[in-house]
Amino acid sequence: MIPDPLPDPDRAAARETQIEISVVGRLDEIGAADWDACACPEVADGGRPDDPFTTYRFLHALEASGSIGAGSGWGPRYLVARTEDQVIAVAPLYAKSHSQGEFIFDHNWAHAYERAGGRYYPKLQIAVPFTPATGRRLLVRPGYEGIGQSALVQGAVQVAAEAEVSSLHITFCTEAEAEAGAAMGLMHRVSQQFHWVNRGYADFDGFLADLSSRKRKNIRKERQTAHAFGGEIQQITRDDLRPEHWDAFWVFYQDTGARKWGTPYLTRRFFDIAQETLRDDMMLVLAHRAGRPVAGALNFVGRDALYGRYWGCVEDHPCLHFEACYYQAIEFAIAHGLGTVEAGAQGAHKLARGYLPAQTHSLHWVRDQGFAEAIQRYLEAEKDAVGEEIEVMTSYGPFKKTLSED
Repeated sequence: MIPDPLPDPDRAAARETQIEISVVGRLDEIGAADWDACACPEVADGGRPDDPFTTYRFLHALEASGSIGAGSGWGPRYLVARTEDQVIAVAPLYAKSHSQGEFIFDHNWAHAYERAGGRYYPKLQIAVPFTPATGRRLLVRPGYEGIGQSALVQGAVQVAAEAEVSSLHITFCTEAEAEAGAAMGLMHRVSQQFHWVNRGYADFDGFLADLSSRKRKNIRKERQTAHAFGGEIQQITRDDLRPEHWDAFWVFYQDTGARKWGTPYLTRRFFDIAQETLRDDMMLVLAHRAGRPVAGALNFVGRDALYGRYWGCVEDHPCLHFEACYYQAIEFAIAHGLGTVEAGAQGAHKLARGYLPAQTHSLHWVRDQGFAEAIQRYLEAEKDAVGEEIEVMTSYGPFKKTLSED
């Protein structure tokens, strides 16, 4: 079923506004000004984007570096909605030949569909490649919210239907987008990951004071152990980031990528481009010992959130991973008044370090009606299971259960 493109109250406005939907293969066919007018209009006040991942500069770095495109399994099909005189909405749409680098896992769907004689790949995906961070995926210029969002959903489903691909997926969208997409006939999926929330802490000790005595002691012990590795740990951002830092981090990233995914997702060229266009959006934690970098963790900085993305090392030291990835991120967030730290996909070990489970959202359209009905039943059961899991894990979190607990 193709969703109704314009549910009320947008029908009357749509009748007066002719919207053209097109698909282009390169971001420069749209242009930075038009893309960012839809993707991050909030920067008009001079501040940061809500998150950097749908900005022109980030997506263009993926494209220009060859991290996506030919041979990657991520074929750009950027979706554009235009009126007569301007671009009103865009979406980062990709043709996928696999399910790697998505973090909303549908491998079982693919296996089931292909066992039944279907062809699951290629599929279409509205997403930020390799990035399990929640953010807007239906990017609309202010003033066109309802019409633009509806046009993008209708356009994406129409493209998928005409191409006769198995499915369309919109991953790590906002909860508001998920609700709007469900109202338009898409299937809503609920997943979970771990986020740290800043409760107005003045410093790291203020955060620790919210924890139970045992958890507080454990974290202090881990931090002491980590800092005993025989070197120093730095937080590096903006113009303090230099090309040699990426030389070191590339070695770390290759090691982690090879172990996790077989092949690192990002190319070396991505980090060269990032040095030129993204360093204001990045915070690199770098550990040095005996005059050389031995470990690092890369974060991206949004308007009110820090996003932990990559970690790697060339030396193993106890607890250094926890320090570089989790505790340094918390310190940075507190120091810069950020409300949350998103620590990426999976990892129940994050719970003991103050990162609590949080819902994430995605939307799905499946062309085969019988298969879609089976997935809908699965998603309903999965949503209940995720809710129960979040409730149980939260109850086991490190925070004090009562004001008197110590």
